[in-house]
Amino acid sequence: MHPNALLDLATDLLRQVLAFDQPADLVVSSFFRKHRALGARERHTLAETAYTVLRQRLLLNHLAQSGSGPLERRLAVLAWQGAESFLRSALAPHEQQWLAQVQQVDRGTLPEKLRHNLPDWLAGALLQQLGADEFWPLVQALEQPAPLDLRVNTLTAKRDDVRRALAEAGIDAQPTPYSPWGLRVQGKPALNKLEVFTSGAVEVQDEGSQMLALLTDAKRGEMVVDFCAGAGGKTLALGAAMRSTGRLYAFDVSGHRLDALKPRLARSGLSNVHPAQIAHERDDRIKRLAGKIDRVLVDAPCSGLGTLRRNPDLKWRQSPKSVEELQAKQKAILDSAARLLKPGGRLVYATCSLLEAENEAVVAAFDEARGTDFVPVAAAEVLESLKVEGASQVTQGRFLRLWPHRHQTDGFFAAVWQRR
Repeated sequence: MHPNALLDLATDLLRQVLAFDQPADLVVSSFFRKHRALGARERHTLAETAYTVLRQRLLLNHLAQSGSGPLERRLAVLAWQGAESFLRSALAPHEQQWLAQVQQVDRGTLPEKLRHNLPDWLAGALLQQLGADEFWPLVQALEQPAPLDLRVNTLTAKRDDVRRALAEAGIDAQPTPYSPWGLRVQGKPALNKLEVFTSGAVEVQDEGSQMLALLTDAKRGEMVVDFCAGAGGKTLALGAAMRSTGRLYAFDVSGHRLDALKPRLARSGLSNVHPAQIAHERDDRIKRLAGKIDRVLVDAPCSGLGTLRRNPDLKWRQSPKSVEELQAKQKAILDSAARLLKPGGRLVYATCSLLEAENEAVVAAFDEARGTDFVPVAAAEVLESLKVEGASQVTQGRFLRLWPHRHQTDGFFAAVWQRR
């Protein structure tokens, strides 16, 4: 494609992404469906340019002010993720001169807001939680694309065998440091046509998400509920841990998300999974199972701010008000899910948020309301019993606490209880 045409497409894509009408990944996917003639390298350049703008929006908006022409074009030029020589051939002489001047700016001297590229409310909350010594390493981690983590389906495959199969396909996969099911791949290799993928031997799943299934520790023959199953990544991990025995309910209010589970379930070889759409957390299906379930995983709806490496638009689409509304929903869901458990049953509450408001604060409210019925269980104790290496490194007090800058995973939180 001619350089001018690709830069025009990048400008158009940014215009759509920065409207924030939809999640960025949906906008990018829709854009590529409309431009099917694009090659893999062109799609990579367009997508990564858009995501770079989302990661560094405040900084790039500031630097773009000195240029001329459409703002989205200036942003695309500053964030360009393709070959620089290709970009320069698309620029007019005055644009090349402007770009050279901007590249001379010492970004380390700019105000903190332009260096952390976070909205004030979020930067303040994270700085208070972490302190300056850890806040800036987190910022740096969030500006990097996430690696690709895979979970080996232990029902049908072994990690070493899958690793060898990937190596034969030219893909270097390293064991994840904490999850015994995980493999980590750098870059974004095409997996969907490989036999290890089509056979259900692996699924794409962040190591942090795998750790939530480990904490739930579902056993053979048990009755287990994945309360907010979504597209079913953790459901499939739980089902494999149960060796496709017992009964595993995958509940979600979104039928569309559960539909995404069906092809994954077909590949997995599992026969114990029962997806079911519910209307809300007090659905009659929930009431009928009250007091009968061995283990419940609640990966609650949340701000998703632990996934900013993958979804950088979320920091611009969330707000203190939306977090407050989510917190109320999280408390209601956790309280309802807890009623499912039989005495001796295990409850796991989790989010992919970095914020205490969605994590420790929700747990504290539950402890205050239900403390006589539910006994806290230390996450490190659970992981050590499963012989997970580095269990103490991924826990903070009684909780699982994963951070991108510490653990190279998405940000995750989890708390565990046992019902009396």
